[in-house]
Amino acid sequence: MTVIRIVSPLSADLDAPIQSLLGLGALAAELAAQGVSVKELFARSGVQPGHLEDPHARISHRQRLTIYRNARALAKHSDVGLRAGARQRISDYGIYGYAMVSSSTFGEALKFSVEHAVMAGPVVMQISFRVEDNTAILRSHGIQSLGDILPFTAEFWRSSMTSLFSRVLEAPFPTKRMIFPFAAPVHWRNYGRMFNCPIDFDADSMEWHFDAGVLDVPCPNANPITAQVCQQFCDVVMAERPGETDLVRNIRTACLNSSKRFPTADQVAGQLGLSLRTLHRRLANEGLSYQELLDNMRKSVAMEFLENTHLLIDQVAERVGFADATSFRKAFRKWTGHSPTDYRRAV
Repeated sequence: MTVIRIVSPLSADLDAPIQSLLGLGALAAELAAQGVSVKELFARSGVQPGHLEDPHARISHRQRLTIYRNARALAKHSDVGLRAGARQRISDYGIYGYAMVSSSTFGEALKFSVEHAVMAGPVVMQISFRVEDNTAILRSHGIQSLGDILPFTAEFWRSSMTSLFSRVLEAPFPTKRMIFPFAAPVHWRNYGRMFNCPIDFDADSMEWHFDAGVLDVPCPNANPITAQVCQQFCDVVMAERPGETDLVRNIRTACLNSSKRFPTADQVAGQLGLSLRTLHRRLANEGLSYQELLDNMRKSVAMEFLENTHLLIDQVAERVGFADATSFRKAFRKWTGHSPTDYRRAV
């Protein structure tokens, strides 16, 4: 039996606004097809309809669950979770999706998806993966806290990931069995149609069994350079440092999910529900400054781009938040003692 370590995708602070709105566009589209507006879907959650189009928008775990409860209550079809998940596309998951689709094999894509599950808006406390004989098994842990919303979240998550995995493979995903710890819903027959496998209800655990042979299947859109850049970019920004606090991890998450340029301190403070003064004060209490964190991330990401892409220096400068290449060259020399060009030649 092969075991990949259990990962904990949820922050300890379930009210921290650190999750992007990845995947919720498909849910909104399905509700719209059933005559429900985004405003209705987001009611009482504190999330605005325009946030779906805002790459900087962030929500908390509890806000996501409020939206899920609204969807379940407002939907005209009881299988709304299954239907919405089937709408998911690679682009709906941003760098997370592109890292998977460009991986060399599906096994590499799956490993990345499990280890970086926090980027996909998870609702369970932990996820584990193991292989027994010829069957690979994904298991969700800490599901009891979801209460009556568990069936909907399970349907939406499993159908979303089935859609994503199938798009990574450009072929139907070889699921062997789906196991759920709740009673069969009224639309239970649709589970079989969606997942194309036997379904077990009223089980003691929640597991997803599939053919382990798929782990060695090459991804049709594999691109080593793209995969390496996407994965290393995620690792660099999301990597947990010893003794690092939730605040610093939340800042790294905000930077990872920003579009092109890293956000300013004021933008990050807004995303985390803090005033700019409070953000600076809390960082100062840890002996840090926002500029220090930003420069460390800029340095690490710039080095990844220089090592693993053919981007021009001014393109790298833009992607790490500099207004021009001259300012970037000056900063990079201060960080490393080398110019960007000399650094690229040496690696």
